[in-house]
Amino acid sequence: MTFEVNGFRIRPIICYDLRFPVWCRLELPYDLLLCVANWPAPRINAWDTLLSARAIENQCFSVGVNRVGLDPNNNSYPGHSAAYDGLGKQLCFSQEEEALSVVLELDEVQKLRKSLPYLSDRDDFTLKFL
Repeated sequence: MTFEVNGFRIRPIICYDLRFPVWCRLELPYDLLLCVANWPAPRINAWDTLLSARAIENQCFSVGVNRVGLDPNNNSYPGHSAAYDGLGKQLCFSQEEEALSVVLELDEVQKLRKSLPYLSDRDDFTLKFL
């Protein structure tokens, strides 16, 4: 599923989906992967790494918004909300409960995909649901 805002084709996912590249695979064309999460502190390194990896493998922007603070069970959520470009470069980052702002240029995605056209080499696949 994708939706469009200001010319950007956006693919929303939730935190658990980030661990599965096939769910994030660029089958339906999109320019921005948007992940909303409750990713806890003990596994925050995986969050940071996977957000960057999904951006790189799909040559798209990857934006992750993660919870901050403690839940009623005393689990800690450290934020680490961030945006990455299609080469995995971090564009913004926060560990706070705050609004972030970053400028994303659609033509950056298009130029990257044209200069490094490896997405055309990916394998086709079909998902079967049982």
